[in-house]
Amino acid sequence: MKQPLIGITAYSYTKPSNGWLYDVCYRGNSQAIQRAGGLPVLIPATLDAESLRAIYERMDAILLPGGGDVEPSRYTSDVQHPKVGSVDPLRDNAEILMAQWAADEDRPVFGICRGIQVMNVALGGTLIQDIGSTVHTDLTHNLPSNQPRETIVHDVQIKVGTRLANILGTTHIPVNSLHHQAVATPAPGTTVVANAPDGVIEALEVTDKAFMMAVQWHPEDMLDVDNRMQRLFDAFVQAARENMRD
Repeated sequence: MKQPLIGITAYSYTKPSNGWLYDVCYRGNSQAIQRAGGLPVLIPATLDAESLRAIYERMDAILLPGGGDVEPSRYTSDVQHPKVGSVDPLRDNAEILMAQWAADEDRPVFGICRGIQVMNVALGGTLIQDIGSTVHTDLTHNLPSNQPRETIVHDVQIKVGTRLANILGTTHIPVNSLHHQAVATPAPGTTVVANAPDGVIEALEVTDKAFMMAVQWHPEDMLDVDNRMQRLFDAFVQAARENMRD
C-alpha cells in the first residue's frame, strides 16, 4: 500500500556554541506518523512562499506541531504580553499559509499544542496570550521542563458525537499539558469539541472538512502511557491516504 506524505513544519534552531542554523523537527511527531503508516516530510519554515507552495502541493496532509508562541500581531492589536516568547515570524507565516491553503482545499490537517493555536489564528480566531495572567485556575497547563513530557496533569472532557470522541472511543481522557497560551475566540467555522475542567479549550474541529482537527495537549508524548493517543495519528494518516495525490 502506498504511504501518504505528511508534511511537518520545522522550527529554527541556533546552535549555542557556534551560531549554526538548523531546521528541526520534534522526533515524537515523525515517529508517530511512521507508526501510523505515513511518511513524514520536514518542511523548513524559512523557505519563500513559492517554495512552500510547491512542497505543500506534494503533501497529502499537514501536521502543525508544538513550539513557541504565535506573534500576537497576527490576531490582536493589544500590546504583547511580557510572557510571550520564542516567537518565530517565518514559522508563523509558513504555518498560517499552509493552514489556510489546506482549509480552502480540504486537505487534512492535524494540529498539536501550538498547532491548535496556529490553526485558530489562520482561520480568524484569537488566543489567550498567557493563561496564568488571564484564567483563574488551579490546574497546571504548563508542565515544568524538568518533568517528563508524558506526565498527566489534568483531564479533558470531550463532547459526545464529535470526531475526537469517536477516534479516542471516550468522552473523558487524562492528558499531559505543556502550554501557557490557548484559544480565546474560536475561529469562524471551527467547533470547540473538548475543554479542561477550568474551561480552557483543548480541541477544535472544522466539521465541514474531511479532517481538520487540533488538540492542545501532546499526544505524541503519551503513546507509551496511553495507546489511545496513537489513534489520533492513525485517523489523520488514514485521512491523508484518502486524499493522496495522483
